[in-house]
Amino acid sequence: VQLQASGGGLVQAGGSLRLSCAASGSTFSIDDMGWYRQAPGKQRELVATISGGGSTAYVDSVKGRFAISRDNARNTVYLQMNNLKPEDTAVYYCNVKIIYYRSRLVDEFWGQGTQVTVSS
Repeated sequence: VQLQASGGGLVQAGGSLRLSCAASGSTFSIDDMGWYRQAPGKQRELVATISGGGSTAYVDSVKGRFAISRDNARNTVYLQMNNLKPEDTAVYYCNVKIIYYRSRLVDEFWGQGTQVTVSS
């Protein structure tokens, strides 16, 4: 399973970005998908998750500004980020939990990270 993340960049405060992360492969189904971020000198934190059934959850600091969604046909998870703030600056990582069809084993994978920089 490979994850390809894209969509990061440099934006001014108040601006918007949309992150995408696509999972490649065909021997599994995807369960939970999520986005994490890690700012310099800080621990990686969970930003948002979306379950296989579409239930979402967010860290308090992004509620009302970020929206996570998924396209199951494309094995892709998105993070729409609006009203960005300088404190949102971090490397963003996608995370996917999968279930292999044959073995029913569960595994998780991480994307390579995409930099989001918000200038004040």
